Amino acid sequence: MIWFRRLIIFAFVCAAVYVGVVFFIDRSLPFSNTDATHFDTLIVLGYPAFPDGTPRPEMRERVLEGVREYRAGVASRMIMTGGAAHNHTVEAHVMAQLAEAQGVPASAVIEEGQAHDTIQNAYYSVKIMQEHGWHSAEVISSLSHLPRASLIFVHFPIAWRMHAAPWPPEYGFFHRASNEWYEAVDTARIRLTTYPESHLLAGR
Repeated sequence: MIWFRRLIIFAFVCAAVYVGVVFFIDRSLPFSNTDATHFDTLIVLGYPAFPDGTPRPEMRERVLEGVREYRAGVASRMIMTGGAAHNHTVEAHVMAQLAEAQGVPASAVIEEGQAHDTIQNAYYSVKIMQEHGWHSAEVISSLSHLPRASLIFVHFPIAWRMHAAPWPPEYGFFHRASNEWYEAVDTARIRLTTYPESHLLAGR
């Protein structure tokens, strides 16, 4: 049985090293490329709505954090980005409705309803910015999503800063931990292997 105990110890050590590498890569990424504190726009990254068109908790918290940043004067407008990626509901529209219900004027909210993933979120949002002559954005998403988002926004010619929305209060420990682990592993994989070729990533 000595060999079995050694195997268990070896597996535990390998797992610990793997977890350490994953989270080191995840937390070592820069969350901005500027020292600016005010921006031309906020970009709120989408998250799937429920099939009935109501916001899921993670979407809700991202939008509410965007509203708080808008009220704090970080930017005078916001881009809600996300298409009907996971069901028939356009994420950007649900997000815009929620922001407007919180008192943000409709004139300050732009809906980007084409994106089906984070690369497209960045691409179509930056395209809107360029059409308006805007050059800087604070990007709002869930904390676990920010490292992966930063790997994408670094490809685009804007000044940007990542900003974390709070975790939904209804999320328990295991829900939050699994969410963080999924994003950390995905970010580490991308960091080590790079993104697949995409015409949407500037400079590729």
